[in-house]
Amino acid sequence: MDVSGGSGQPRSDDAEPAEQPAGPTAPTNDGGPDPTDAPTDPPQAETPAGTGKPEPEPSAEPPTPKNENAKTPPGPPASGPDGTGAPGPDHSGAPGPDHTGAGGPDHSGGRGLAHSGMAKGRPPQRPKEPGGGLLMGRPFGVPVYVAPSWFVVAALITWVFGGQLDRVLPELGAARYLVSLFFAIAFYASVLVHELAHTVAAIRFKLPVRRIQLQFFGGVSEIEKEAETPGREFVLAFVGPLLSLVLSGLFYLAMQTVEPGTVPGVLLAGLMVSNLIVAIFNLLPGLPLDGGRMLRAVVWKMTGKPMSGTVAAAWVGRALAVSVLIGLPLLNYSGTFGGGTENANGMDALTDGLLAAVLAAIIWTGAGNSLRVARLREHLPELRARTLTRRAVPVETGTPLSEALRRANAAGARALVVVDADGTPLSLVREAAIVGVPEHRRPWVAVSGLAQDLTDGMRVSAELAGEELLDVLRATPATEYLVVEETGEIYGVLSAADVERAFVRAMARPS
Repeated sequence: MDVSGGSGQPRSDDAEPAEQPAGPTAPTNDGGPDPTDAPTDPPQAETPAGTGKPEPEPSAEPPTPKNENAKTPPGPPASGPDGTGAPGPDHSGAPGPDHTGAGGPDHSGGRGLAHSGMAKGRPPQRPKEPGGGLLMGRPFGVPVYVAPSWFVVAALITWVFGGQLDRVLPELGAARYLVSLFFAIAFYASVLVHELAHTVAAIRFKLPVRRIQLQFFGGVSEIEKEAETPGREFVLAFVGPLLSLVLSGLFYLAMQTVEPGTVPGVLLAGLMVSNLIVAIFNLLPGLPLDGGRMLRAVVWKMTGKPMSGTVAAAWVGRALAVSVLIGLPLLNYSGTFGGGTENANGMDALTDGLLAAVLAAIIWTGAGNSLRVARLREHLPELRARTLTRRAVPVETGTPLSEALRRANAAGARALVVVDADGTPLSLVREAAIVGVPEHRRPWVAVSGLAQDLTDGMRVSAELAGEELLDVLRATPATEYLVVEETGEIYGVLSAADVERAFVRAMARPS
């Protein structure tokens, strides 16, 4: 339960033991992680219950690249180097008596406001339009980008498939490369359909999709939240390979209407085989592939623990990566994919080994990212506005800085809220601005000159926690936020830098 902070203001029982008594001290290095090292929200296709899902690069057979839908993990408020923040560890120091009537909990480790020895904290950045290449359109309201790496693989597909056409349709001459380019575009259109299947399912389950990106090894749908149930997770993963199988069947039916050995026949056969390989590859039961997410859903359903599903699917994904690294060159060398020892040479072996290494590295990294994101989501609820909030004292607009600091230090507080004559909060005094005022000038500087006006987005409910808290902070970038109770009463001040530090500690803590 909450107990009094000395004057009727609540203080969180969630706080950790104090490291040192509250009060002004000389600047210290608290040893906590620098918020400049805090991870920013990574979208990238690196993600949370899964990451971008790679497929094989084009080889002598029709290419099979494709990446699975990734979920963008939440991260701490992204930072910008304005040097205005005020980090402090959240080792909840129990505050001393608050004689001001406006204190909230102080989790600052006991350093006084004027002598906090702050590192450079940075406000969260307002979410920007996701980039990632050339914007192609917005089906279902989701932006679709073509990454620069796609042009590399399109050129590779054109060259490889063009070589095959030279053997099958030698009469085409140089025009075979135009046909090959058309095949590359049509194949990636099929990949886009695969990703749109994930996107439509996510929208159906009310899961926000940040973007779809077509890239070197296929495509990725960046879904920002986890499915709420294992059943939805399974459906969300399965619809992609299902659509690829449907496309493969449609191309097969279309093949029956054209003459074999013609340009349309060869194109349809290539698209049929490629989509079939995409579906089969994505059904392999290891993260970050769709099949890995399906396995995760099954284990989640059996154990009731999503983390157990992630661990199982991630380790199967790592085993799959090792299998690709060893098995793909052996399959090519044995002739399973149309080669054979009689056609093998040193360059072919080097190419096969390099391709296998790249694929194995991507799958292994994706599996590891899945574990990291799962651990992040597991610890997110530990980020609570009520726990991280600093004790604050109210001061009127014309109060000299020296007097305001005296009141704060007497109350064991580390934040100042500028209020009007009726006690209504108007602005927050920026800690970085306080540090920039020499001590001999503080009696002559009013707190209002160091304050940032409050906006609606800078008022944060004390009940916010986890991903919801991070979303609110990202929506309105600032270095400090006024934390209020549901009744509107002042609870304290939340520093974005404190949230970053707590985020880093949560990520470093083992599951």
